Amino acid sequence: MPMESYRSLLVWQKAVDFAVLIYQLTAAFPKHEVYGIVSQMQRAVVSIPSNIAEGKERQSDRDFARFLAIALGSLAELETQLLIAQRLGYLDEFDWQEATAQADEIGKMLRSLHKKLNNSN
Repeated sequence: MPMESYRSLLVWQKAVDFAVLIYQLTAAFPKHEVYGIVSQMQRAVVSIPSNIAEGKERQSDRDFARFLAIALGSLAELETQLLIAQRLGYLDEFDWQEATAQADEIGKMLRSLHKKLNNSN
């Protein structure tokens, strides 16, 4: 039976949607932040689904778990940047809450999958 594709993983799908949200939100940030926090946030958010996909395609639970840990690190980096952006007034309360809620959900899913993979080894 063939292994499921990373595209069938709900956490990957949600991470891609999250990346789109972050790109939409950062489009409204001040232009002087294009090479600052905007660039940092976009790189961090793209790293999340990218590492999920790369790890899944390695076709080893150990490698997949390692890439999930990297995705979790990128998520923590992004959550920090979201807080900074909110404190700087670049995000209103509604957008910050929405982004934080999505980050929390993805984080729970990543930690659960990571734990499952580590327990299977």
